[in-house]
Amino acid sequence: MAKILFLITAAEHWTLADGFKQPAGFWAEEAIGPYGVFKEAGYEIGAATPGGVPPTADALSLTPDFNGGPEGAERMKAALREAAELANPVRIEDVDIDDYDAVFVPGGWGPMEDLSDDPAAGKLLSDWLASGKIVSLVCHGPAALLSTVNSDGKSPFAGYRLTGLSNSEEIQNGLADRAKWLLQDRLVADVGADYRKGEENFAPHIEVDRTLITGQNPASAVPLAHEVVKALG
Repeated sequence: MAKILFLITAAEHWTLADGFKQPAGFWAEEAIGPYGVFKEAGYEIGAATPGGVPPTADALSLTPDFNGGPEGAERMKAALREAAELANPVRIEDVDIDDYDAVFVPGGWGPMEDLSDDPAAGKLLSDWLASGKIVSLVCHGPAALLSTVNSDGKSPFAGYRLTGLSNSEEIQNGLADRAKWLLQDRLVADVGADYRKGEENFAPHIEVDRTLITGQNPASAVPLAHEVVKALG
């Protein structure tokens, strides 16, 4: 039976350029959708966060506006309560890669705050890539790749084809002009990635390059999870 590690932000806000702390966390749809796919496939789930802190779902991601109405919002909240593994993480430093078959990083603005500058997360993802096992990230989740570095000071993900939330989507979100930096820009400039995006904002878009599987936005989370299942055979 395969086992998947959810590497999740522990941040509760995203600090903007003007100092405002935008309430944040992980985006529920991006965690719960893949969680359901993996559980249906019979996989075991584990979770890790910076400091082993129980992660916080972005309150916006639990509202009717982002869940197709009040009933959808209640279903999302119920699914989150039932995903007990996600509420009981270990510290990133305590993860043994040998215990898992793949790592998955959901997005939300939270990863922009902590995983983007977390040496433990960077080491884990670098080691995971070197292990030949699946590395998967969605939306703002690829911000964690900014923490990766190898012995020559470059990211081991340099040259990989990948995606993540685009500049145009962040602009549409309404906070791009207040952000310290945009994810697409730094994936190209700092990671050295071959960044790709879909033609339509917030439509599903997946990139698969060797053992790296990435999704562009919330709508890409479930399709990404299916790609992980396919890759694990």
